[in-house]
Amino acid sequence: METRPKAERRLSLSVAQRERPGRLVEAVKVAATMKGKWKQSVFEPLAPLEEEYFSDSTKNRRLPFRASRAKIKYANTYRLESYNKFRDYLVRDKAQAILTNKLQQGNYDAVSSPSLCASISEEILTATKEMGFDRYKYVVSVLIVEKAGQAIHVASRWVWDVQRDSWVSAKYETETFIALALVMACYYE
Repeated sequence: METRPKAERRLSLSVAQRERPGRLVEAVKVAATMKGKWKQSVFEPLAPLEEEYFSDSTKNRRLPFRASRAKIKYANTYRLESYNKFRDYLVRDKAQAILTNKLQQGNYDAVSSPSLCASISEEILTATKEMGFDRYKYVVSVLIVEKAGQAIHVASRWVWDVQRDSWVSAKYETETFIALALVMACYYE
């Protein structure tokens, strides 16, 4: 069993390295410098790089990269009202026109009614968004119900801001069915 300390055993060289004396001296120097750096890295923190280590060309390459990652900051407007407020009479007229246009020559069909409701609600939603009311989110619901001598009650419930939120309903009635469109406009800050 060897009695030499571990550090000396690590520095021992192979037979091939002993045969070349020039390399032997170089290997011992490298091992000695590495031994000192190991101790330094364990006990002493590395010093931060200073700006003088970077050449001008390196600085110029780093600047556009940093600029592209910079966050854009917007100033607060502190504006609580929208510039273009929701006008219910315009949306009501548009929804009524869409219902009349889509349903005037139709009869009630239970199979095609769900897809018809979806297409009408999408059309009303796009028409409402094109009006350009800012800071509003919309919910559009369309119901088509067959007339069979029954009564119907439609109810909706939501959290509501009375000053800013609004809703509109449009109805179209034929001999075989009733169509009801509801458009809710919720103010979004």
